[in-house]
Amino acid sequence: MLGYVYLVIAIISEVIATNLLKATDGFSKLLPSLECLIVYIVCFYSLSKAITYIPLNVAYALWGAVGIILITLFSVIYWKEQINLPTIIGIGFIIIGTVLVNIFGTGH
Repeated sequence: MLGYVYLVIAIISEVIATNLLKATDGFSKLLPSLECLIVYIVCFYSLSKAITYIPLNVAYALWGAVGIILITLFSVIYWKEQINLPTIIGIGFIIIGTVLVNIFGTGH
């Protein structure tokens, strides 16, 4: 259970850090740049702790897939970016792949 707590922290901090990365404007803005780096440190520390409890293939699949989904949602809602049908289909494949890894992965 603790592994999944660390994984949730890693996912949330990755989503925050990636959004801050856009706000840095190519690391030309000091405050968002520092915040971004700090949150990425939290992200990778949490992910490193998560994989001491959860198999790497499962943790990374969840971290990547949930992160992509949440970042895509933020990019559409907050940054007003557009997505198209191929993007939605691709995210669907990511979800399917993550489900397959979690159901049939060797870590279980």
